[in-house]
Amino acid sequence: MSSLSSSPSSSSAKKEAIFISSLVILWYSSNIGVLLLNKYLLSNYGFRFPIFLTMCHMSACAVLSYFSIVFLKIVPLQGIKSRPQLLKIATLSVVFCASVVGGNVSLRYLAVSFNQAVGATTPFFTALFAYLVTFKREAWVTYGALVPVVAGVVIASGGEPGFHLFGFIMCLSATAARAFKSVLQGILLSSEGDVIETYSCHRTLILKSEPRPRYLLQDLMFTFLLPGSSQSYVDILTFALPLEKLNSMNLMLYMSPIAVLVLLPASLIMEPKVIDVTLELGREHKFMWLLLFVNSVMAYSANLSNFLVTKHTSPLTLQVLGNAKGAVAVVISILLFRNPVTAVGIGGYAITVMGVVAYGEAKRRFR
Repeated sequence: MSSLSSSPSSSSAKKEAIFISSLVILWYSSNIGVLLLNKYLLSNYGFRFPIFLTMCHMSACAVLSYFSIVFLKIVPLQGIKSRPQLLKIATLSVVFCASVVGGNVSLRYLAVSFNQAVGATTPFFTALFAYLVTFKREAWVTYGALVPVVAGVVIASGGEPGFHLFGFIMCLSATAARAFKSVLQGILLSSEGDVIETYSCHRTLILKSEPRPRYLLQDLMFTFLLPGSSQSYVDILTFALPLEKLNSMNLMLYMSPIAVLVLLPASLIMEPKVIDVTLELGREHKFMWLLLFVNSVMAYSANLSNFLVTKHTSPLTLQVLGNAKGAVAVVISILLFRNPVTAVGIGGYAITVMGVVAYGEAKRRFR
């Protein structure tokens, strides 16, 4: 009897393990795939338009987010409740654009391996902005774990054969913008910060024989019978309702169109030859449009899989998988692009990764 009862549970555990493994594979392949395709298009293919490429990514995210939420119903559709909330989303979208464009620009000048090493310093910038913006302090042990994160990148920079100052500055700026966006997102879109205006209370006299007035859902009505009278009074307390916190999929749905509206004029102004060169490349290389399409779909897939992996795994598992993903991307990029690496560079990157692991562990233990 016990074997029969354990069979369904073991079967469901196997299905869950297969499902989570599939999500992780999708997450790795889409994240690493879009990174390598970006590098190939921007450095090796002659498509030197990082702003336009980012706009293609955001266009795909806008269309596919709408399809996934409205038709596939991956998550419930959440509406924007107020103009301040829309302004907050627009602010996040602009910061997000800056981080993605900066990362794509850096890929024109830096190897993917070094790009990933610099990107691994995100926890340092996140802790810095969290302190500067919200005055949130971590334990000294947590801050101490950030020392090898920064030291590793300094060592890797000194041992990078293809070091490019402008590319390094753009990559560092993109990493800082990504960290700033995560801090802003925590502040601007928290349920505590998004509240409809105000608290008020008023008292209304009504006759018992009269029909009770209807009040909005945010009005709490307390009725009290006046002693020795046919009247009663009503205290109506109007209170602030917290707005529903947007999940990352709905946030992407609203951020993507705003990003397209920002990136399209920026691309036409800062990359004036983008239309002519893109059409010319499309005529010369029959797979040009397919590469752009696959690259853009992968950009959305990276966001979708990140959301699903976050939803179905623990924070510790996510941290371990994220660290391993960066290392896998470095190895694959070196094998594909054959960019030269040195022992010093590899050592610096290893120190950074170990610092990131130590930082995550310190945050978990010393909350």
